[in-house]
Amino acid sequence: MKVPGKYYDEVFDFKGQWEIPSKCGLKIIKQGAKTVVIATELYQDNPGTSVTYAGYALFRQICAGRGLSEEEVTYLECNPDTNSKLSFYDEEYFEVTFPEATGGSGRAAYRQLSPDEIKKLFT
Repeated sequence: MKVPGKYYDEVFDFKGQWEIPSKCGLKIIKQGAKTVVIATELYQDNPGTSVTYAGYALFRQICAGRGLSEEEVTYLECNPDTNSKLSFYDEEYFEVTFPEATGGSGRAAYRQLSPDEIKKLFT
């Protein structure tokens, strides 16, 4: 399953779990003072850790690599549409909040974006 290029502007190389070389699609959208970072799963084009399993480590690598402040970024994970008959591969966007980014601890919180929220991202 090839992920269409419309989902990302560049391929971002990162160190996945156990330092395994990994890749994701990356799109950064500036909306005034707000920065939205979208990490897209590349499926078979990613030789390593998935975007979701990389979690906070990937978020930190993107922020460090692009000179972004963790506190000022809205981080989204995208599971792109690959035109598969399996619903697992339907397009979905999730806003991910990492407690570590604000000095806390615990598990990441995921909130699925509505179709209207997704539409507003790209307008």
